[in-house]
Amino acid sequence: MRVIEGAGRWSAPVAGAANDWTEHFANDDLSVGTYCIPAGGVDDQSPHTEDEIYVVTAGRARITTPSGDAEIGPGSVVFVPAHEPHRFVDVTEDLALLVLFAPAYGRRRGQ
Repeated sequence: MRVIEGAGRWSAPVAGAANDWTEHFANDDLSVGTYCIPAGGVDDQSPHTEDEIYVVTAGRARITTPSGDAEIGPGSVVFVPAHEPHRFVDVTEDLALLVLFAPAYGRRRGQ
């Protein structure tokens, strides 16, 4: 058992950064991190090679993918399959996301 302190809590990006990503835990099968985008900020991520679940812990925005768009806020849970382009847009409140990757982020290079 392990308690992962701070996962999902808002953290302002360092000066000059568009957003903030912190990985809190990883093994071969799973990783957990926090992704934060300030209000009015830009999501500059690229599609991932891993399946991904976002749990919104704070803030409001819209997620857009080729399969559709959705308004999200605290308590929203979003599944994004590996390789699907996705982006958070219209970030109206500082957005904090608990992120789970399976397998762990970066373990599926080139698939």
